[in-house]
Amino acid sequence: MGFDRFEPVERRIDVGDRPVSIWRPPDMESLIDLAAFEADERIPYWADVWESAIVLAEDLAAMDGAGKNLLELGCGLGLPSLVAARAGFTVTATDYEETALEGVRYNAERNRIGGLRTLVLDWRNLPDDLGTFDLVVAADVLYETHHPAVLAATILRTLAPSGLGLVADPCRAKAAGFAPAARAAGMAVSKTRARRPHGATEGPHVEIHRVTFPG
Repeated sequence: MGFDRFEPVERRIDVGDRPVSIWRPPDMESLIDLAAFEADERIPYWADVWESAIVLAEDLAAMDGAGKNLLELGCGLGLPSLVAARAGFTVTATDYEETALEGVRYNAERNRIGGLRTLVLDWRNLPDDLGTFDLVVAADVLYETHHPAVLAATILRTLAPSGLGLVADPCRAKAAGFAPAARAAGMAVSKTRARRPHGATEGPHVEIHRVTFPG
C-alpha cells in the first residue's frame, strides 16, 4: 500500500505565489513507537509540517536553483526539498526515517515535482560518497544539547567551499549552541530576524542561521 497505508490527509501551504499540497498522516501521536523511543529517542516529528520548514521553503522559493544542488537534512515530509526542486535545484532529501522519505516521494509525485532523490541518512555516520552541495539546509532539527555540534560538523562535511547553509529554528533554547559550534568548526554564521510564515498571525517566530566558509 505504500504511504497510502496512513490514509494521508492533504494540507495546502502557500509558498511564494504557488501552493504546495502536503499529504501527511492524520494523527502523529498514533505513530509513536515506545520501543523505538527508548532505543534511540525516535519521535515521529516527520509526520507534520512545522513553521520552520515553511519559512525555509519561502526563502528557497525566491532563489534560482538552476545548475545548483541542495541537500536537506532531517527533511521530514520534505516541504523545503519539494519547493527547492520546483525552483530548479537538484535535490537530495535525507532523513533518519525511511517512512518520512516515503512521504517525500509520495508528495513529490502528487505535486508533479521532479529533480529530487531521497536518502536515509544518519548524521552520526555519514557515507563517504555523499559529496558536497551548493546549499545544505535543515528545518527544526535542534532538539537536544548535542545536536548543534553534530549539525555543524555535518554542514562542514557536506557544504561546498562557496556554498550556503541555512538552518531554520523556532528560536528554541537548544539552538543557541549552533552558531558557536559552527564558528568553532571554522565557518561564518549570521542570523536573520525571526519571523512567522507569511500570512501567519500566531505560532512561533522562526530564525534562519546562514552558514558560509569565510572568504
